[in-house]
Amino acid sequence: MSNELHELNLDNISWKSIKNVGLDLDYAVAIPKANASAILQELENSLEYFKGDLSKIKVFGKIYPLPRQQVAYGDPGITYTYSNLTVPALPWPEPVLALRNFLFKLKGIKYNFVLVNKYRDGNDHMGEHRDNEPELDPNIPIASMSFGQERMFVLKHKEARKPGPNRKEIAPVTIKLEHGSVLFMNPPTNDIWYHSLPKRKKMLGIRINLTFRKIHNKA
Repeated sequence: MSNELHELNLDNISWKSIKNVGLDLDYAVAIPKANASAILQELENSLEYFKGDLSKIKVFGKIYPLPRQQVAYGDPGITYTYSNLTVPALPWPEPVLALRNFLFKLKGIKYNFVLVNKYRDGNDHMGEHRDNEPELDPNIPIASMSFGQERMFVLKHKEARKPGPNRKEIAPVTIKLEHGSVLFMNPPTNDIWYHSLPKRKKMLGIRINLTFRKIHNKA
């Protein structure tokens, strides 16, 4: 995979800045289609996803299967806890390490953890949430890389989700996450905006998404 990334001219990437109340995003299709397709195939061939308890999630006291496949990688000693689930970081596989190095060239940040989600088709999805867990470095953006089926990424301001008269009229922000795209969610986005990947039953292709994070609890 390193060959697919090494030859890319980073100066040719066209970034789009997306801003709103407390929202700060940078988005680009950073990897050309042919390179992105080769990367997707390599990820498909090499990654294995969590099974057993790590493939389930607890919601309001009940246990459900995750509506997607998931695995995590990172530096030694790293764990990540969300929704009452503590995820251990497996050692970096070479294809994912190459993507981390690509992000370092783009942004100058060396991420120490990645959560990989595979959406097998449009029925697989991600519910509304914020990535604001205390072990995350609040000064470092979360970097999201997408390969495969385009899907819609929906962000909602926390004040627009409140019921009754306290709710503020702030429109959602929707982004089409394209094949080979990179999205940086800059601070304070994840403190203020919820995000989700809704079901899209007509979208039949697979999608692999990698969200790179900087975590404090490095051993």
